[in-house]
Amino acid sequence: MRIIKNLRWYMIGMVMLATVLNYLARNSLAVAAPTIMEQMHFSVQQYSYIDAIFKGCYTLTQPVAGYILDLLGTKLGYLLFAIAWAVLNMAHAFAGSWVALGILRGALGMAEAAVIPAGLKASSEWFPAKERPVAVGWFNAGAAIGGVLAPPLVAWAIMVHSWNFAFLLTGGVSLIWAVGWYKLYNTPDKHKNISTEERDYIYAGQETRHHSSNTQKVPVSQLLKDSQFWGIAIPRFLAEPAWGTINAWVPLFLWKVYGFDLKHIAMFAWMPLLFADVGCILGGYMPGFFQKHFGVTLIVSRKLVVTVGALCMIGPGLIGLYHSPYFAIAMLCFGGFAHQTLSGALITLSSDLFGRNEVATANGLTGMIGWGGSTLFTLVVGALVGIIGFSPLFLMLSIFEITAMIIVWTVVKGRPDKTTLEPTPAV
Repeated sequence: MRIIKNLRWYMIGMVMLATVLNYLARNSLAVAAPTIMEQMHFSVQQYSYIDAIFKGCYTLTQPVAGYILDLLGTKLGYLLFAIAWAVLNMAHAFAGSWVALGILRGALGMAEAAVIPAGLKASSEWFPAKERPVAVGWFNAGAAIGGVLAPPLVAWAIMVHSWNFAFLLTGGVSLIWAVGWYKLYNTPDKHKNISTEERDYIYAGQETRHHSSNTQKVPVSQLLKDSQFWGIAIPRFLAEPAWGTINAWVPLFLWKVYGFDLKHIAMFAWMPLLFADVGCILGGYMPGFFQKHFGVTLIVSRKLVVTVGALCMIGPGLIGLYHSPYFAIAMLCFGGFAHQTLSGALITLSSDLFGRNEVATANGLTGMIGWGGSTLFTLVVGALVGIIGFSPLFLMLSIFEITAMIIVWTVVKGRPDKTTLEPTPAV
């Protein structure tokens, strides 16, 4: 069997591609919404119900998805979830009302709930601690890449055929990925293409609990009693509304406030997500920079990344100061960068603070709490946007993320077995 050098980066590449396709499917409705709303004749508030149903089901399924992934393993568990979200996204093409869309979005939310727990679990399996923030940054960047691709691709599909075709296209590509995942993915101890040197390098750089033969799971009740868990969960509750807004509301914001048509939405709605990509990737390299140049611990380096993201999030809060759509888009770009920088650090903290056989469950629970905040905020947007407009709501997002930063610094303390990041030798 052929040995593949640096196989771990190919594995995280597959995880990143899955995240791209997941968010491509997820963002399809936001881009198609103006067209669908005109054809089906439903309101912005009814759109908020559809989005809230998706987020609510995504929220409730996060811990379930994490538990299933820990139970079945990353390979089989992620395969089943990917097939489910592909088929359900394609089924959107046959919806005839906003109620039908809501039902399908709810089912899609349940299927897509595995994307972050699975990515985190794969990165904890394949990477030593010092490389993990970079790995998480890259797979998390897939979320923004999917969002970048959605506006032009969905707009093109609508213009050449119909909005129905857009959902068939963005769902169908995930089925192709699922085949590749089943054939190519496995854990380092079972993969036939990994070298002995790379396998030893991965395990030598992991915390003992990550590669221990002990497979006993920590009870959920014990996780919920851990202050470290809440030091991640509450900030995610406050931070996720920003990501939910950028993904689900920017096209409608540009349509309603500035009168953008489908062509202009395709031209501009992807930009905040491109900057979100930069935040994902750059945020992955920041911990090593902070440790090298400031001599801080691993956990403190994560906190500093959260701080950078929270401070940049001030940008969207300034949207109401000017009436230019280009200023608004620029500030939303700051928001995309800010949130994904902060979010990547919070997600990576889960792999730092929890063991291999509990990390997906812990991340699923923190994700459930985070998306609970996003779901509630979506309903707030639907109820208030017609009364107060979008600007005060963007200001609220800025305040939320700064508060999240304060909580991280106050509550998260780290573990005694943590290592520090050092320059990574080539393997």
